This record gives sequence, C-alpha cells and structure tokens, in this order.
Amino acid sequence: MQKNLLLAGNIAGFLGIALCVVAGLARLAGHFYLGGMAAETLLQAGTAGVVIGCFLLLVGSYKAP
Repeated sequence: MQKNLLLAGNIAGFLGIALCVVAGLARLAGHFYLGGMAAETLLQAGTAGVVIGCFLLLVGSYKAP
C-alpha cells in the first residue's frame, strides 16, 4: 500500500509540475487560453496536482509505531 501511495504521489507531482510549466510558458508567450481553458486555471490545477502529490508522499512515508 505504501509503495502505491508513493508512486501515486510521484506521478501526481510530476504531472502537476508539467502542467504548471506548460501553463506558465503559454502565458509568457502571450496566450490567455490554452485548449479552451484559461492559462491561470491550468496553473491552479497544476498547483493542486503538486499539493496532492506532496500529501500522498507524506501519507506513503508514514510508518506506524
């Protein structure tokens, strides 16, 4: 179970960072919309992915006494 949580955390974090990078680059290039969604919305979704990834890594690394 812990390995699955760690894997899910790594995947969520990586996808969140990738989404933040794509949204940030699109916004720097002057595109307000990307794929029909606002670039700011995609940046917030990427941030949420990173936060969820951190939470899953925290839960996955917990060892009961």
